[in-house]
Amino acid sequence: MEDDKIIDLFFDRDETAIFHTRDKYGKHLNAVSFRITGDGLTAEECVNDTYLEAWNRIPPSEPRGYFSAFLSRIVRNISINRCVEKERLKRNAFITELSEEMEQCIPASSDVESEIDGMELGMRISDFLYEQSRIKRIIFVRRYYYMDSVKQISDALGCSESRVKTHLFRMRNDLRHYLEKEGYEL
Repeated sequence: MEDDKIIDLFFDRDETAIFHTRDKYGKHLNAVSFRITGDGLTAEECVNDTYLEAWNRIPPSEPRGYFSAFLSRIVRNISINRCVEKERLKRNAFITELSEEMEQCIPASSDVESEIDGMELGMRISDFLYEQSRIKRIIFVRRYYYMDSVKQISDALGCSESRVKTHLFRMRNDLRHYLEKEGYEL
């Protein structure tokens, strides 16, 4: 079923919207959540919570044209929050690895002013990504938003792992330089 029809079902408060959403996006949402939580049952709970959150947000939100991203963001946030609640985030080596990679190019928020600047930083990162080629954006987002492994990215894009690693390394350096140019102290 098309996304617009599913969203119309949400607006009509028709519960079949959940079933159609699960049929179309369930595997993707479960994969995103599992990469974060590392546990099948927790991932399943997060996905179910995602459906409830989508039900509560539509309406007033109307995510036509970006329904997949809308759901992905919800499941990602729920999954990360679940890890924080269970204190798994500190012990998850993969998430720690991703955090360390990004710390090389994004300033740490150590005070209230830095927290306020977080939205501005997000806009600068979006601007940086907009200037990149499509393939570089895909690699960056899959790695640092969807938390895909280098192997998963290389398999999905049909390229070597070393190419993905090289793109990520160069993009982190370019992002660091870009942010320094924009006035961020690293």
